[in-house]
Amino acid sequence: MLDYAALSALHAVVREGSFERAARALNVTPSAVSQRVRLLEERVGCALVRRGPPCTATDAGQRLCRHVDEVRLLEHELGGALPALPAARGGPAAPPARVRLPVAVNADSLATWFLPAAARFAAGAPVLLDLAVDDQDHTAERLRSGTVLAAVTALAQPAPGCSVRALGAMRYVAVASPAVAARHFARGVGARSLAEAPSLRYDAKDELQAHWARRACRRPVALPEHRVPSSQAFLEAARLGMGWGLLPLLQAAPALADGSLVELVPDSALDVRLYWQHARAASGLVEELTRAVAAAAREALH
Repeated sequence: MLDYAALSALHAVVREGSFERAARALNVTPSAVSQRVRLLEERVGCALVRRGPPCTATDAGQRLCRHVDEVRLLEHELGGALPALPAARGGPAAPPARVRLPVAVNADSLATWFLPAAARFAAGAPVLLDLAVDDQDHTAERLRSGTVLAAVTALAQPAPGCSVRALGAMRYVAVASPAVAARHFARGVGARSLAEAPSLRYDAKDELQAHWARRACRRPVALPEHRVPSSQAFLEAARLGMGWGLLPLLQAAPALADGSLVELVPDSALDVRLYWQHARAASGLVEELTRAVAAAAREALH
């Protein structure tokens, strides 16, 4: 059987990023946390933590951290059904008033339709949501690694041990300020104008602009780019004339309506299909979040 005091120490180190902060969170000494993690590593026969600033989990450590999250959710659910049941000595401790629920979501969903659903769920559920932001093509990796229990993803193939549900499509439009459109695209959008005009890119994982340009020109185009790693700042950068980029129609609609942004090529929207994946072993709380997310997606997505 696993030592849950040691598992809780591992979980705290990975969540807090250091042994010292984990010790403060657990109200023990750093040496006690270090000893518990070391004994757990000896028990399972492999390294669980990469020591460094910050401390991160190895693949095996991530699996164990996911196990802790699942157990805490299940114990919380069990405590609701059996309120007189005492916490097992040495277990993950009595279920806290609120349990941690780690979820991965892409930045554009978080900035538009996802957060209201999450807020409504969190207002009525005994949870603390731990939202991790990543590209929609990469959120499923967090499920596979065990760092989250649910994710909004562009991948239809379920991760191991997960269920998948189609949410709909996020519609993106290629936009720019009127000044950028007049300066760089007065003669139309083509490979030459796209190769010269500055574009906006969220981060190194963001391939939307490249995909749209490749579809528009029927060949890859090397795009000069500004990197703007914030959904709201990305919108503002487009409005202020830093460059052109793809924005969710949900986010761009007001600016298109007031004329501060224009669509580069009418009727050239790019649809990105989104899916909700969650661990099958997770508790009823995850099922409640699933229903809230699905309801919000039905209203917002295509």
